[in-house]
Amino acid sequence: MRIVSIGGGPAGLYFAILMKKADSSHRITVYERNRLDDTFGFGVVFSDATQTTLADADPETFAEMAHHAYRWDDIDVHYQGKVIRSTGHGFSGLSRQTLLAILAGRARSLGVELCFEREITDHRAVQGADLVLAADGFNSAVRDALKSHVRPSLDWRPNRFVWLGTTRPFNAFTFYFKWTEHGLWRVHAYQYDGRHSTFIVECTEHTWRASGMDRASETDTVAFCESLFRDELQGHGLMANRSVWRQFATVRNERWHHDNVVLMGDAAHTAHFSIGSGTKLAMEDALALARALQGSRGIATALDEYESQQRPVVESFQRAAQISLEWFENTERYMEFHPLQFGFNLLTRSFRVTHDNLKVRDPAFVETVNTWFADEATRQSGVPVDRPAPPPMFTPFRLRDLVLNNRVVVSPMCQYSADDGMPNDWHLVHLGARAMGGAGLVFAEMTDVSPEARISPGCAGLYRPEHVGGWQRIVDFVHHHTSAKIGIQLGHAGRKGATKLAWEGMDQPLEDGAWPILAPSPLPYYAHGQVPKEMDRRDMDTVNRDFTRSAELAEEAGFDILELHFAHGYLLASFISPLTNRRTDAYGGSLENRMRFPLEILDAARAVWPAHKPLSVRISAVDWAPGGLEAEDAVAVARMLQGHGCDIVDVSAGQTVPDQRPVYGRQFQTPFSDRIRHEAGIATMAVGNISSYTDVNTILAAGRADLCVMARAHLWDPYWTRHAARELGYALPWPPPYESLNRYNPRFV
Repeated sequence: MRIVSIGGGPAGLYFAILMKKADSSHRITVYERNRLDDTFGFGVVFSDATQTTLADADPETFAEMAHHAYRWDDIDVHYQGKVIRSTGHGFSGLSRQTLLAILAGRARSLGVELCFEREITDHRAVQGADLVLAADGFNSAVRDALKSHVRPSLDWRPNRFVWLGTTRPFNAFTFYFKWTEHGLWRVHAYQYDGRHSTFIVECTEHTWRASGMDRASETDTVAFCESLFRDELQGHGLMANRSVWRQFATVRNERWHHDNVVLMGDAAHTAHFSIGSGTKLAMEDALALARALQGSRGIATALDEYESQQRPVVESFQRAAQISLEWFENTERYMEFHPLQFGFNLLTRSFRVTHDNLKVRDPAFVETVNTWFADEATRQSGVPVDRPAPPPMFTPFRLRDLVLNNRVVVSPMCQYSADDGMPNDWHLVHLGARAMGGAGLVFAEMTDVSPEARISPGCAGLYRPEHVGGWQRIVDFVHHHTSAKIGIQLGHAGRKGATKLAWEGMDQPLEDGAWPILAPSPLPYYAHGQVPKEMDRRDMDTVNRDFTRSAELAEEAGFDILELHFAHGYLLASFISPLTNRRTDAYGGSLENRMRFPLEILDAARAVWPAHKPLSVRISAVDWAPGGLEAEDAVAVARMLQGHGCDIVDVSAGQTVPDQRPVYGRQFQTPFSDRIRHEAGIATMAVGNISSYTDVNTILAAGRADLCVMARAHLWDPYWTRHAARELGYALPWPPPYESLNRYNPRFV
């Protein structure tokens, strides 16, 4: 096979090595526009896991890399005059020039033709090749030439950074956070050989401009940073290598190949330097493509297999990198944290490292974090926490006079099993089982404030006096037989009402028996759905009275906490979103106007709900659609809610419009909770693809939320909390009839 790599970085060189090893008859040429020793940056980083992969793929190349690498286990976080150290992380740094020399030497020894200082700007110049690699980096000329086929996108990030080197050897991966009159400076530093380290300086656009660095030359930049970090450098200087202030761009492509041309490394994708090295991804691309080619029945099939197998890995890495880079873009948000929590938050910022991972790597550090968190929980709740400190999820939390004995919440989940709103045995067993399962708080499903407010004919309600007895039976069971508290979520379906049961067609309009529906504007949810009536003042007054009556009935039924549903495109959410509120009166236009009616509902409910009991509001932080709500709007919404007596915000997202485009992933909505909690200064509940106890402990210890809300995990396992306690070695008391389970070990059955 005739193979040409346009680009002589790690992707192109490593692929050439792997293919030549697999079949020495391959004719492989690598073209690189720069000299071998002319490369941007100083050092690259590999985790122990990545190194294991590389060692298995080509032991000879890896052995040479390992010989020149500098390995460390510790991460040091310098914050507020303290050093928070965590160990057991396992990384190695390597000079980028050394890496390229190793790869080039190995490739040449195997018979690969290397052509440095030869620039190929048009892939058609190598049409005679069977396979062409576009490994020409971030500024890929090949990608640009193929843009109509691969459809690239570049997301330029706001922060500024400069990549420097230093002669100070750091014996740990080191982070500095330093305030000046211009703002906050971040440093990422790591050693890459026996005598040198990479030293990346990062700041916001505002700080960069205020400090005059927007007008600085490379020499000015080095002098400024040496002065700013004189103490940290301990007498060592900084080195420059094309060290100009840059903005990071996340590169994505809809496709990675066209005909016989395939994108690799930074030409195909980038991941922010705060989570790891782009070199890692580039070399893993090379390995994935080489494997696909060796096992395929042709190049076209191999390229499809390469992309289908490697793309999910890269996209997962990019999601983590996105969360990490946003952490560094918003570090100012966390600068009031206790040092231990700040360090834990930083270490777990990408969601790839968790409370449980850290416990394996550095149990002493996690024990210290748990003890600090337990002390804070005691202070906040007024309830002493036993020692040794439990995992964060098993600490108490107070909202007004309500004290939860742990931080796990069963999410409101519509069961579509009521008759004219009346809860029945299904609801008793559903909610009772989950309360017995150990959660600190169990929410009844979205409960509608009138017959016309229902999503479907099977939705639960609290609009007739008879409903009180049905709900009271459930509340009494929870209170008398479990340690859980129970809440109710009141809502109005709005334009998403009069639809089929979920399993008959989610959000699909009823074919028979539909009732009239209301909305702020006459916009149907689906084009084929019922057009709602645009609400007038009389309609608003009626809905207000309905919510007020239901709140009074909820108190009569004995619920511990009341939640109002301002999310998911239902009536009150549709007032908040500009996508669904097109009004031109005082209830439309600005966010303040769009919030006017939801706040009237909140005020009315708070007025009749007992002052000693907490009130929560669920919101959609973003609409996942152009022109809709964004995260900064959610912060403003939360501030308004707090000003009107809301105690905690239940932070969900989306479901406002049917053509939404969510960005899914583990804990995909948690960053919204994090931002609201710190920027609005209100307690939050995190929800959205939280399924493991280690996720819960991580979210809580890092300060991203005060409570964690789970839906499907509790449908799958009503005893989720008890099973988590068992795995974590925490003694969660059983109800007396089940007391014998304290002596039961399922592993011996």
